[in-house]
Amino acid sequence: MALIKSISGIRGTIGGKPGESLTPVDIVKFASAYGTWLRRRGRGPLRVVTGRDARVSGPVVAALVNSSLRSAGIDVIDAGLVTTPTVEVAVTGLGAGGGIILTASHNPAQWNALKLLNEEGEFLSDADGREVLALAAAEDFDYVTYDKLGKETRDDSWTEKHIAMVAGMKLTDCDAIRKAGFTIAVDAVNSVGGIAIPALLKALGVNNVIELYCEPTGLFPHNPEPLPEHLSDISRTVKESGAHLGFVVDPDVDRLAIVCEDGLMFGEEYTLVSVSDYVLGHVKGPTVSNMSSTRALRDVSEKHGCTYTSAPVGEVNVVAEMKRTGAVIGGEGNGGVIYPALHYGRDALAGIALFLTHLAKQGVKCSELRSKYPNYFIAKKKIDLQGIVDMDKLRENLVKAYPEASCDTRDGIKLDLPSGWVQVRKSNTEPIMRIYAEEKTMEQAERLADSVTVIVKNL
Repeated sequence: MALIKSISGIRGTIGGKPGESLTPVDIVKFASAYGTWLRRRGRGPLRVVTGRDARVSGPVVAALVNSSLRSAGIDVIDAGLVTTPTVEVAVTGLGAGGGIILTASHNPAQWNALKLLNEEGEFLSDADGREVLALAAAEDFDYVTYDKLGKETRDDSWTEKHIAMVAGMKLTDCDAIRKAGFTIAVDAVNSVGGIAIPALLKALGVNNVIELYCEPTGLFPHNPEPLPEHLSDISRTVKESGAHLGFVVDPDVDRLAIVCEDGLMFGEEYTLVSVSDYVLGHVKGPTVSNMSSTRALRDVSEKHGCTYTSAPVGEVNVVAEMKRTGAVIGGEGNGGVIYPALHYGRDALAGIALFLTHLAKQGVKCSELRSKYPNYFIAKKKIDLQGIVDMDKLRENLVKAYPEASCDTRDGIKLDLPSGWVQVRKSNTEPIMRIYAEEKTMEQAERLADSVTVIVKNL
């Protein structure tokens, strides 16, 4: 069993002993800490939006969270079964003081989590997250008397409202999408994407939708992380049905993967690249992705005469850099599109609308659109950590081995090379060191990653 506490929330496996997994005790403790933090903060109304993905444990976790918040004098608006980005837009749409999303994202079914939002519908900053963690650790909670308990109301309207917002974006062209006559397959891994994505596609003008695993039972039919090795069913469905493409989302719908008409992956890294190409063709401005994402976004940005900057891994870091630079599009290479004209959060619904508009206007097959972008390949390795790693010494050794590289130490150690890059960083959630390398062929990327792995092991 596992329990992981971080500045953005708490996640773990359901069952087991308190403090070792995600038990009712831990859920109450963390929700109470968040409610107490909100009260003491004194900013915004004492009102929180909650929403959950379709995990089997969801109703139990939601009941504990909502009751804990009410016990701290917080009014709760329960949005029910909704996507992560839907909760984010509901927070600002309702003028709430914050939000809690009950989802473990791409983790398997035995996991669940509480993800914490501020009044802007964004994940907590490092400082705010640490305050909540400290309150939980000290069990320093402010509970109210019976006559001051918070109220709970239900509002199931936000999926429909979110879809309307996405369909109404300036760069969404429903007429172009309708005229393209797309047939689209959807794999929603039996979670809330099965509610939101088919409805979105119909609102965009897609009349032919093939639904695969769209019943929100929480019984995931395959590993819910949208990686190629988990997506054989939709690949086969797209190819055999003659669909123009397929969309795959994770359980909380903040990541978007695309399957081309030939059943091959468009590439999760290239979801953001293609959407950015479309956005930059209409609105010039900076772009941002995290340091572990493909260099192709930089190439596409420069093609449009725009600047690209990177941020440390983590949505909150990417958002901060986007705000600093005034970026018009950004996100993460895991299929996470952040379109600030809508809101500052990874949003697969926004990604789908922008991608389909782009594809319709290009008038090409999905695989042909993919071929327009620079080809890069990322090799990923990991090493089990034994004791403390001397990162300063490792940096010295890496710089010595690759004198032609520029070195960035904002998030582990990243070396930018003429034709690619390599990054070494400790995992935030596991006792491992991750080594990612990108080059123009997979063979080159594997070779670079292997060479750096040897340097790390010989430290």
